[in-house]
Amino acid sequence: MKEILQKLIKGEITPEKAEKMLKTMQIMELEDFAKIDTCRDVRTGTPEAVYAEGKQDHEIVKIVVGSSKKGRIMVTRLENQRFENIKEEISFLIDKGFKVDYYKKARILMVKDHEVEKIGKIGIITAGTSDIPVAEEARVVAEESGCEVLYSYDVGVAGIHRLFSQIRKMIEKDVEVILVIAGMEGALPSVVAGLVDIPVVGVPTSVGYGVGEGGFAALNAMLQSCAPGIAVVNIDNGFGAAVFAATIIKSKK
Repeated sequence: MKEILQKLIKGEITPEKAEKMLKTMQIMELEDFAKIDTCRDVRTGTPEAVYAEGKQDHEIVKIVVGSSKKGRIMVTRLENQRFENIKEEISFLIDKGFKVDYYKKARILMVKDHEVEKIGKIGIITAGTSDIPVAEEARVVAEESGCEVLYSYDVGVAGIHRLFSQIRKMIEKDVEVILVIAGMEGALPSVVAGLVDIPVVGVPTSVGYGVGEGGFAALNAMLQSCAPGIAVVNIDNGFGAAVFAATIIKSKK
């Protein structure tokens, strides 16, 4: 993008040519199954993310290899067995200077050729151990969006005395947003929001049974919270919560 703008300033290309080049650069088409936003990283600070479910293994390989030419690429909801299926086919990227990391609990594959500058701190709290996979998705995405992450897991309302020291540590270390991840009755974000003066993002999870099955009880509880300062994302949406938290931090800079 910078190179195109420099050519435009020098009069080496016309405005029309520059516009066409910018449009071409922004979207990379891969055969007939994918159109990759190659400028997302520059525009937002968060790498282009590809949702693995519904895609064939060979399609994911082509997307990863093609997108890596432009910088960073993240594949979400990629189960461990599927990563094992494609690991050998993308291993050559390591020899080309890329870092290839697979986060098993988060179900995220990250391929990158550079690290991002840190922009701030967020906290991540889970109500239970069963909520950790969603929390790990949020942690990895937040870190790749430039956030330093402080986290504490399994501090829910069933043993609320576990929570207070963890909240205090996060506040003392100047976190700017806290993601609170909970299933079952989804009460924890309301408790946290009543204790802090920074934004809280509630992340309902599908952990639960009976009337709590599927995460809808937790979602409704968070949406109905009487504690001010809570935003709520979709069920199991650690990715969206992390991007939202990073956006809040960037808007303050």
